[in-house]
Amino acid sequence: MTRPAYRLAATLLALALPLGAAHAQTPPRPAATAGQPSAAQLAVARDIVTASGMSRSFEPMIPALMDQLKQAMVTRPEVTKDLDEVLNGLKPELDQQRQIMFNTAARIYATSLTEAELKDVLAFFKSPAGVRYVATQPAVLDELVREMQKWSQGVAEYMMVRVRAEMGKRGHAMQ
Repeated sequence: MTRPAYRLAATLLALALPLGAAHAQTPPRPAATAGQPSAAQLAVARDIVTASGMSRSFEPMIPALMDQLKQAMVTRPEVTKDLDEVLNGLKPELDQQRQIMFNTAARIYATSLTEAELKDVLAFFKSPAGVRYVATQPAVLDELVREMQKWSQGVAEYMMVRVRAEMGKRGHAMQ
């Protein structure tokens, strides 16, 4: 996975963890609230996507995908110029695709939280602590991804040792 993709995944994880923990502690919303969000909810949710820094995570995705496409398609150097021109011509369409993801993120927030909750979340992101939280996110998430990789490798190794030991107790030699 590329660094921008890791950053997006880590950002989404970091933003989802507090919401997921809160959701697990609260009863589900009534069906009437779970329907289509209001225009006001969507507006506040869009502001959250921007203020939280989530939208900046979408920015590097299109250029990264363009680079991957160029690497996959350019097997002959003579097509590079034409491919660059085609990709540059597609930028307005690709910007629309990025906007679709932005709107999708806003819709998800708007359908998950009430308007009052959205306003509280936005107030946090606009507060000095919220601004500092957003500013530190790239470094925090990079470190979190590194630590998660080390942790998952350690857990996998621990599991292998424990499973082998337990299987050995049952008479199965595991390699």
